[in-house]
Amino acid sequence: MKQFLTFVKKEFLHVLRDKKTLLILFGMPVVQILIFGFALTNEVKNSQIVVVDYAKDIASQEIITKIEASRYFEIRKTLAGSKELEAAFRTGEIKMAIIFPEGFNNQLLHQNKAQIQVLADASDPNNATTLTNYVTSIINDYQADLNQENAVPLQIKPEVKMLYNPQLKGAPNFVPGVMALVLMLVCVMMTAIAIVKEKETGTMEILLVSPFKPLMVILSKAVPYLLLSMVNVVSILLLSVFVLDLPIAGNILLLFAESTLFIITCLTLGIFISVKTDSQQTAMLISLLGMLLPTLLFSGFMFPIENMPLPLQWFSNVVPSKWYYIIVKGIMIKGLGFSYVWKETLILFGITIFLLIISLKSFKIRLS
Repeated sequence: MKQFLTFVKKEFLHVLRDKKTLLILFGMPVVQILIFGFALTNEVKNSQIVVVDYAKDIASQEIITKIEASRYFEIRKTLAGSKELEAAFRTGEIKMAIIFPEGFNNQLLHQNKAQIQVLADASDPNNATTLTNYVTSIINDYQADLNQENAVPLQIKPEVKMLYNPQLKGAPNFVPGVMALVLMLVCVMMTAIAIVKEKETGTMEILLVSPFKPLMVILSKAVPYLLLSMVNVVSILLLSVFVLDLPIAGNILLLFAESTLFIITCLTLGIFISVKTDSQQTAMLISLLGMLLPTLLFSGFMFPIENMPLPLQWFSNVVPSKWYYIIVKGIMIKGLGFSYVWKETLILFGITIFLLIISLKSFKIRLS
């Protein structure tokens, strides 16, 4: 028994002296609870909407005031017409538009009923349904307040129209998300073990005396996975079109070009991890945990980013899958062209160049 307690004491000392182990034991649970507590929510808050008020009467202004007071909505702007609506929806600036017809208050008082048109971006069906339920509840509350003051019951009927996905299918939301997740995990994990494998098998010395430049070595590691990942893109698109009945609304060549850029970004990230680690096990662990959780939490695929605190929203901007997810949704679901997704494309390109530069520098240091 004394020997057993001695070994237990020895293990305790080993653990307490190892800062990395202590960080995993006590730091990781705290970080995960904080991140998951703020990020893992399907509640929709601060959604960007616009109001088109043709009526400009007391009833429309009172409803707009109630919507502004709600924590669920943030009125981005109040438009005098509907010409800008389509562009705002296509670029993703807004999630919903509320349109008051001319003579809204007059219809309500003299005909005892009136309609409000509600347009929602249903490329994310769950989000669209939640938003329409929120705005319908606000309108019903206003209607109930009116009926307390009037002998004749007044009726305000929201006319809801779902854009891009009238049937509220789930495929338009999860296919782009799955594409981002699959490509991120496969590309990063496969290339993450590429250079580490050379270190473990002892062939790094051959690279030291080879005439190849570091850039050529990195490209030779990445090209096979680039071609194989494009096969994954083709298979996912074929399944989405012919099995899930999700047609590609935009230019398929543009979609392939954007997918190629995202794959290159992921491969470069995998090379960076490979250069910085010393074992295949460590590289795979970092690529799995380090890429899976950010893609699930901060791409906007499963949880609305606008609900998160500002520091987490800022962090989401460095997650490549967020920008690819926005691009794929825009091209596949909304039929957008390059003029609508050039900003996201430029960000992905910038992340790729940054990762490539620091990977080359780190690789040169390793070889020297």
